[in-house]
Amino acid sequence: MSLKGPIISVEDDEDDQYLIGETLKNLGVPNEVRFFPNGEAALQYLETTTEQPFLILCDINMPLMNGLELRQRILANQHLAQKAIPFIFLTTAATPQIIRTAYDATVQGFYKKATDYASMQHQLKLIIDYWQHCMHPTNPV
Repeated sequence: MSLKGPIISVEDDEDDQYLIGETLKNLGVPNEVRFFPNGEAALQYLETTTEQPFLILCDINMPLMNGLELRQRILANQHLAQKAIPFIFLTTAATPQIIRTAYDATVQGFYKKATDYASMQHQLKLIIDYWQHCMHPTNPV
């Protein structure tokens, strides 16, 4: 995790992409936000970039590669796993079984996606504030 690195948003819904982007901008988050429409596109980026992302916000239900599959592929890739990028699900797919599966894959958070701007702003502020103040193995003390 790099406090200055990009925020990776893996989200196939363009309206949700817009809402996430605008909310982060209105919160004054200086990080660039990179949007990917599915896990496959995000994984290609993560495997080839030299950047250290700040965190990953990920939907679950997406075409080609869903969010749970993306998380498993990141964990299976030693280089990506060592980057220890905070991985947070932000999704409407919040059944008990999916939540358990997500935490079995050692995600750092699971949020049921807000349906209005004020709630989305609250969720994202909590997430960003937490990770901006959290110690991380890739940041020197």
